[in-house]
Amino acid sequence: MDSVWTLLSFGPKGWSDDIAYGVLVTISLALATLPIGLVIGFFVAVAKQSSEPSLRMAGNVYTTIFRGLPELLTLFVVFYGGQIAVGQIIRFFSPGTVVEINSFVAGMIALGVVFSSYCSEVFLSAFRAIPAGQYEGGYAIGLSKGQTMRLVVLPQLIRIALPGLANLWLNLLKDTALVSAIGLPDTLRQAGIAARVTKEAFLFFGVACLVFLVLAMISSVGIHAIERKVGSSGVTR
Repeated sequence: MDSVWTLLSFGPKGWSDDIAYGVLVTISLALATLPIGLVIGFFVAVAKQSSEPSLRMAGNVYTTIFRGLPELLTLFVVFYGGQIAVGQIIRFFSPGTVVEINSFVAGMIALGVVFSSYCSEVFLSAFRAIPAGQYEGGYAIGLSKGQTMRLVVLPQLIRIALPGLANLWLNLLKDTALVSAIGLPDTLRQAGIAARVTKEAFLFFGVACLVFLVLAMISSVGIHAIERKVGSSGVTR
Protein backbone atom coordinates (compact mmCIF):
# COMPACT_ATOMS: atom_id res chain seq x y z
CA MET A 1 0.00 0.00 0.00
CA ASP A 2 1.30 3.45 -0.89
CA SER A 3 2.20 5.77 1.95
CA VAL A 4 0.17 8.87 2.80
CA TRP A 5 2.84 11.15 1.39
CA THR A 6 2.90 9.20 -1.88
CA LEU A 7 -0.88 9.47 -2.19
CA LEU A 8 -0.74 13.20 -1.51
CA SER A 9 2.15 13.83 -3.88
CA PHE A 10 2.04 15.34 -7.34
CA GLY A 11 2.67 12.96 -10.20
CA PRO A 12 1.52 9.55 -11.49
CA LYS A 13 1.19 7.96 -8.05
CA GLY A 14 -0.25 10.95 -6.23
CA TRP A 15 -3.60 12.71 -6.25
CA SER A 16 -2.63 16.26 -5.33
CA ASP A 17 -2.64 17.42 -8.94
CA ASP A 18 -6.22 16.17 -9.39
CA ILE A 19 -7.38 17.75 -6.14
CA ALA A 20 -5.59 21.00 -7.03
CA TYR A 21 -7.52 21.06 -10.30
CA GLY A 22 -10.73 20.51 -8.32
CA VAL A 23 -9.86 23.43 -6.05
CA LEU A 24 -9.34 25.62 -9.12
CA VAL A 25 -12.77 24.60 -10.43
CA THR A 26 -14.36 25.34 -7.04
CA ILE A 27 -12.82 28.81 -6.85
CA SER A 28 -13.64 29.58 -10.49
CA LEU A 29 -17.26 28.54 -10.03
CA ALA A 30 -17.69 30.63 -6.88
CA LEU A 31 -16.07 33.70 -8.46
CA ALA A 32 -18.14 33.32 -11.65
CA THR A 33 -21.36 32.98 -9.66
CA LEU A 34 -20.71 35.93 -7.32
CA PRO A 35 -21.28 38.84 -9.75
CA ILE A 36 -24.32 37.14 -11.29
CA GLY A 37 -25.94 36.71 -7.91
CA LEU A 38 -25.08 40.23 -6.74
CA VAL A 39 -26.45 41.94 -9.86
CA ILE A 40 -29.65 39.88 -10.01
CA GLY A 41 -30.14 40.18 -6.24
CA PHE A 42 -29.77 43.97 -6.38
CA PHE A 43 -32.39 44.37 -9.11
CA VAL A 44 -34.76 41.93 -7.39
CA ALA A 45 -34.44 44.03 -4.22
CA VAL A 46 -35.18 47.18 -6.23
CA ALA A 47 -38.24 45.45 -7.69
CA LYS A 48 -39.46 44.35 -4.25
CA GLN A 49 -39.50 47.91 -2.96
CA SER A 50 -40.95 49.35 -6.15
CA SER A 51 -44.23 51.24 -6.15
CA GLU A 52 -45.38 49.06 -9.05
CA PRO A 53 -47.38 46.09 -7.67
CA SER A 54 -46.46 43.75 -10.54
CA LEU A 55 -42.74 44.29 -9.92
CA ARG A 56 -43.14 43.68 -6.20
CA MET A 57 -45.06 40.50 -6.85
CA ALA A 58 -42.49 39.26 -9.38
CA GLY A 59 -39.66 39.90 -6.92
CA ASN A 60 -41.49 38.13 -4.11
CA VAL A 61 -42.32 35.13 -6.30
CA TYR A 62 -38.69 34.88 -7.42
CA THR A 63 -37.28 34.86 -3.89
CA THR A 64 -39.99 32.51 -2.59
CA ILE A 65 -39.24 29.93 -5.27
CA PHE A 66 -35.46 29.90 -5.07
CA ARG A 67 -35.25 30.25 -1.30
CA GLY A 68 -37.84 27.52 -0.89
CA LEU A 69 -36.31 24.90 -3.17
CA PRO A 70 -33.32 22.84 -1.99
CA GLU A 71 -30.14 23.95 -3.76
CA LEU A 72 -29.47 20.43 -5.04
CA LEU A 73 -32.95 20.19 -6.54
CA THR A 74 -32.50 23.57 -8.24
CA LEU A 75 -29.21 22.31 -9.66
CA PHE A 76 -30.88 19.18 -11.08
CA VAL A 77 -33.75 21.20 -12.55
CA VAL A 78 -31.36 23.60 -14.29
CA PHE A 79 -28.98 20.89 -15.52
CA TYR A 80 -31.50 18.31 -16.74
CA GLY A 81 -34.52 20.50 -17.36
CA GLY A 82 -32.46 23.19 -19.07
CA GLN A 83 -30.85 20.57 -21.26
CA ILE A 84 -34.26 19.28 -22.36
CA ALA A 85 -35.64 22.78 -22.99
CA VAL A 86 -32.62 23.98 -24.97
CA GLY A 87 -32.54 20.70 -26.88
CA GLN A 88 -36.18 21.07 -27.89
CA ILE A 89 -35.60 24.61 -29.12
CA ILE A 90 -32.47 23.66 -31.08
CA ARG A 91 -34.11 20.60 -32.64
CA PHE A 92 -37.06 22.74 -33.74
CA PHE A 93 -34.70 24.77 -35.94
CA SER A 94 -32.16 22.01 -36.62
CA PRO A 95 -33.63 18.49 -36.39
CA GLY A 96 -31.23 15.79 -35.29
CA THR A 97 -28.93 18.14 -33.36
CA VAL A 98 -27.86 16.89 -29.94
CA VAL A 99 -27.27 19.52 -27.24
CA GLU A 100 -25.54 19.12 -23.90
CA ILE A 101 -25.40 21.83 -21.25
CA ASN A 102 -21.97 22.30 -19.73
CA SER A 103 -22.03 21.28 -16.06
CA PHE A 104 -20.01 24.38 -15.10
CA VAL A 105 -22.58 26.68 -16.74
CA ALA A 106 -25.46 24.75 -15.17
CA GLY A 107 -23.83 25.01 -11.75
CA MET A 108 -23.18 28.71 -12.21
CA ILE A 109 -26.81 29.40 -13.19
CA ALA A 110 -28.31 27.26 -10.42
CA LEU A 111 -26.08 28.61 -7.66
CA GLY A 112 -26.47 32.13 -9.10
CA VAL A 113 -30.26 32.19 -8.83
CA VAL A 114 -30.20 30.73 -5.32
CA PHE A 115 -27.47 33.14 -4.22
CA SER A 116 -29.32 36.09 -5.77
CA SER A 117 -32.54 35.26 -3.94
CA TYR A 118 -30.76 35.52 -0.59
CA CYS A 119 -28.78 38.57 -1.72
CA SER A 120 -32.02 40.34 -2.56
CA GLU A 121 -33.15 40.05 1.07
CA VAL A 122 -29.85 41.49 2.31
CA PHE A 123 -30.08 44.37 -0.16
CA LEU A 124 -33.73 44.95 0.72
CA SER A 125 -32.89 45.22 4.42
CA ALA A 126 -30.07 47.63 3.57
CA PHE A 127 -32.41 49.78 1.46
CA ARG A 128 -34.87 49.99 4.35
CA ALA A 129 -32.07 51.01 6.73
CA ILE A 130 -31.29 54.11 4.66
CA PRO A 131 -33.46 57.05 5.76
CA ALA A 132 -35.80 58.55 3.19
CA GLY A 133 -34.13 61.91 3.84
CA GLN A 134 -31.05 60.64 1.98
CA TYR A 135 -33.09 60.38 -1.21
CA GLU A 136 -34.80 63.70 -0.62
CA GLY A 137 -31.45 65.40 0.05
CA GLY A 138 -30.10 64.12 -3.27
CA TYR A 139 -33.14 65.39 -5.15
CA ALA A 140 -32.93 68.72 -3.31
CA ILE A 141 -29.45 69.44 -4.64
CA GLY A 142 -30.51 68.68 -8.20
CA LEU A 143 -29.44 65.04 -8.57
CA SER A 144 -31.51 62.75 -10.76
CA LYS A 145 -32.84 59.43 -9.44
CA GLY A 146 -29.96 57.59 -11.06
CA GLN A 147 -27.35 59.98 -9.67
CA THR A 148 -28.92 59.84 -6.20
CA MET A 149 -28.79 56.06 -6.30
CA ARG A 150 -25.18 55.96 -7.52
CA LEU A 151 -23.68 58.80 -5.47
CA VAL A 152 -25.75 58.87 -2.29
CA VAL A 153 -27.56 55.58 -1.73
CA LEU A 154 -25.23 52.94 -3.21
CA PRO A 155 -22.16 53.75 -1.04
CA GLN A 156 -24.29 53.47 2.10
CA LEU A 157 -26.02 50.38 0.78
CA ILE A 158 -22.71 48.56 0.30
CA ARG A 159 -21.55 49.39 3.79
CA ILE A 160 -24.78 48.21 5.40
CA ALA A 161 -25.14 45.07 3.28
CA LEU A 162 -21.50 43.97 3.43
CA PRO A 163 -21.68 41.77 6.57
CA GLY A 164 -24.71 39.89 5.23
CA LEU A 165 -23.16 39.49 1.78
CA ALA A 166 -19.95 38.20 3.38
CA ASN A 167 -21.89 35.41 5.08
CA LEU A 168 -23.62 34.56 1.82
CA TRP A 169 -20.24 34.35 0.06
CA LEU A 170 -19.07 31.76 2.59
CA ASN A 171 -22.29 29.81 2.01
CA LEU A 172 -21.71 30.02 -1.73
CA LEU A 173 -18.23 28.55 -1.33
CA LYS A 174 -19.68 25.58 0.53
CA ASP A 175 -22.57 25.15 -1.93
CA THR A 176 -20.13 24.71 -4.82
CA ALA A 177 -19.61 21.16 -3.48
CA LEU A 178 -23.11 20.34 -4.80
CA VAL A 179 -21.94 20.47 -8.42
CA SER A 180 -20.11 17.19 -7.91
CA ALA A 181 -23.56 15.60 -8.27
CA ILE A 182 -23.71 16.59 -11.96
CA GLY A 183 -20.17 15.49 -12.78
CA LEU A 184 -18.21 18.73 -12.48
CA PRO A 185 -14.68 17.85 -11.28
CA ASP A 186 -14.65 20.15 -8.26
CA THR A 187 -12.82 19.61 -4.97
CA LEU A 188 -15.36 17.18 -3.52
CA ARG A 189 -15.67 15.06 -6.68
CA GLN A 190 -11.90 14.78 -7.11
CA ALA A 191 -11.51 13.83 -3.46
CA GLY A 192 -14.29 11.27 -3.82
CA ILE A 193 -12.63 9.67 -6.84
CA ALA A 194 -9.31 9.48 -4.99
CA ALA A 195 -11.07 7.96 -1.97
CA ARG A 196 -12.77 5.25 -4.03
CA VAL A 197 -9.63 4.32 -5.96
CA THR A 198 -7.24 4.24 -3.01
CA LYS A 199 -9.73 3.10 -0.33
CA GLU A 200 -8.50 6.02 1.81
CA ALA A 201 -11.80 7.85 2.28
CA PHE A 202 -10.90 9.51 5.58
CA LEU A 203 -7.63 10.86 4.16
CA PHE A 204 -9.03 12.44 1.02
CA PHE A 205 -12.29 13.71 2.47
CA GLY A 206 -10.18 15.16 5.28
CA VAL A 207 -8.11 16.94 2.63
CA ALA A 208 -11.34 18.29 1.09
CA CYS A 209 -12.40 19.57 4.52
CA LEU A 210 -9.05 21.28 4.92
CA VAL A 211 -9.35 22.89 1.48
CA PHE A 212 -12.74 24.42 2.29
CA LEU A 213 -11.52 25.61 5.69
CA VAL A 214 -8.50 27.30 4.08
CA LEU A 215 -10.73 28.95 1.47
CA ALA A 216 -13.02 30.19 4.25
CA MET A 217 -10.09 31.62 6.21
CA ILE A 218 -8.68 33.37 3.14
CA SER A 219 -12.15 34.74 2.41
CA SER A 220 -12.47 36.01 5.97
CA VAL A 221 -9.18 37.88 5.69
CA GLY A 222 -10.29 39.42 2.40
CA ILE A 223 -13.70 40.34 3.82
CA HIS A 224 -12.15 42.05 6.85
CA ALA A 225 -9.84 44.02 4.54
CA ILE A 226 -12.82 45.18 2.47
CA GLU A 227 -14.76 46.11 5.60
CA ARG A 228 -11.84 48.19 6.88
CA LYS A 229 -11.54 49.93 3.53
CA VAL A 230 -15.25 50.66 3.35
CA GLY A 231 -15.29 51.77 7.00
CA SER A 232 -12.39 54.17 6.46
CA SER A 233 -14.02 55.73 3.39
CA GLY A 234 -16.02 58.07 5.62
CA VAL A 235 -19.39 56.84 4.44
CA THR A 236 -22.01 57.35 7.11
CA ARG A 237 -25.56 56.30 7.44
